[in-house]
Amino acid sequence: MTARPPTKELPEPMLRRELLAVGFDDRAIARQVKHGQWIRIRHGAYVDRAAYSALQQDAKHAVRARAVLKAAKVDAVLSHASALWEYDAPTWGVDLTDVHLTRLDKEAGRPEAGVRQHCGTVLPGDVEVRNDVPVTSATRLALDMITVVDVEVALVIVNHLLHENLTSMALLNDRALGMAHWPNSLRAHVVLRLADGRCESIGESRTLFLLWKQGLPAPQPQYKVRDRTGRVIARVDFAWPEYGVFLEFDGRVKYLRDADAEDEDDVVTKVLREKRREERVRELTGWTCIRITWADLEHPRRTAQRIRALLFPATDAA
Repeated sequence: MTARPPTKELPEPMLRRELLAVGFDDRAIARQVKHGQWIRIRHGAYVDRAAYSALQQDAKHAVRARAVLKAAKVDAVLSHASALWEYDAPTWGVDLTDVHLTRLDKEAGRPEAGVRQHCGTVLPGDVEVRNDVPVTSATRLALDMITVVDVEVALVIVNHLLHENLTSMALLNDRALGMAHWPNSLRAHVVLRLADGRCESIGESRTLFLLWKQGLPAPQPQYKVRDRTGRVIARVDFAWPEYGVFLEFDGRVKYLRDADAEDEDDVVTKVLREKRREERVRELTGWTCIRITWADLEHPRRTAQRIRALLFPATDAA
């Protein structure tokens, strides 16, 4: 998977009015597009074609969002899905079709193709500037997203924002008190009850959701394993100490498939190091390890059965 470019290295969208101001006319702009130098990303907005074409879909959305905000004739900020990039937040499971703006004047605005304008109340502290782009705060972003995506997708986003210390459970719970009349606000109670900033990745957050959804006992994320002297020798993704089981989400599949990601010897070294780490954990604890992958997340019931069989072997045998 191609790595995200740094946010400040995204190609800058150029508006028609800006190009006219520096000496281009419409014919000159059209020639740049025809000859493949620029690409029109929406009405009246252009960007370097080569730079834009090299981007993944989430980065392309970020460029379009910046163009929409730049062209906006009202006071507004990027919000919802369109603010995620500016926080380097995951867009897994998020619809990136439309650009989302939240207006600061509380007006509904006229419909515009490819743009969704939100007019909810914006409180002090709800707006920040990230990468020179005005956006909703991380706390407001988390709560906005909870109302427009399902629980699993929301949990991935909220856990990321918590893990990066961009918001806190105290801030989220406090702000959620004023959500009673928001659409789908009841979802917030579920997401915030599950949220755990110790989850370090999309895969770990999705695993946590799977465990909850399938009615399995809640594990301890990022559990520290210590040797006899008390020194931490490893952290495992999830652990159930009372059941003698730990779980590792195996995200290595991603880079093992990526021929450009690393030298093959480096990959082999990482795999062997991980195997030794797991063996050391099992030696010290006597616990059983279960590994799950991206593919396992697509079969939650089957995966839950595997985990349940390790947690409750006597029950399973009966």
